Amino acid sequence: MPDPQTIPTPVAAPQPVRFRGGGFTVRRHPWAALAAFVLLIGLWEGASRLGLASPLFLPPPSAVGAALAGMILDGSLWLNLKASLLRIGVGWSLGTLGGMVVGFAMGIGSLARAIGVPLVSAFFPIPKIALLPLFILWFGIGEPSKFATIGFGVFFPTVIATYSAIDSVPRNLIRMAQSFGLPWRSILRSIVLPGALPGILAGFRITASIALILVVAAEMIGAEYGIGAFVLMAGNLMQTDTLLAGVLVMSALGLTIGTLLSVLERRLLVWR
Repeated sequence: MPDPQTIPTPVAAPQPVRFRGGGFTVRRHPWAALAAFVLLIGLWEGASRLGLASPLFLPPPSAVGAALAGMILDGSLWLNLKASLLRIGVGWSLGTLGGMVVGFAMGIGSLARAIGVPLVSAFFPIPKIALLPLFILWFGIGEPSKFATIGFGVFFPTVIATYSAIDSVPRNLIRMAQSFGLPWRSILRSIVLPGALPGILAGFRITASIALILVVAAEMIGAEYGIGAFVLMAGNLMQTDTLLAGVLVMSALGLTIGTLLSVLERRLLVWR
């Protein structure tokens, strides 16, 4: 009879260890946003039909949709949207190009940084729409004053985003490239620009929203056509369904711009 002490004890199979290094992996939920929008619109429509909200002050989504369809049929939507898109495109482009040039200079040049940081800190908090009357005096009531307002509002956030993104590039990579004798232009093109690009593109999202806000404000002050002028006129006439239709167009425009910037990020940041 074998000794019990000599009988091998069965060893339990090792249990798999759950992977805990996901690194805050972003999971895609393609239907979550659509479901949230549908739920919000359904609650809004239900509150209006049950009489919980006055149709004068908060018309139901069905009335807003009918007003939007009327804008499309009579051509007023495209007329106003075209004017606003032109102002956003020109003003945002001017402010972004100027801001990137100054931001790059501040990021790589000590003298430009010493001069630029105090100036940007002083001028950035100024409400840009408050300068529209001054721009009207300088450039007239037409399009140049609106371009200047949008460009001036976009310029400073772009400078800050570009300068901060360049300043956050690891200095060890730059020193390593310099130790291998890499030319300065190659360091900028191969190390500084790719390292700063995510921060610069994040700044684009902020400045695109700023441009949309400023174009609406500028059009409300002095413009015949544009989404801002359209919304202001609808509010003066107490056409709240048309007013909310204009607000819906602005929201869709912001969503479209955000989607285009997401596509641009995926194309430019394929290495990430």
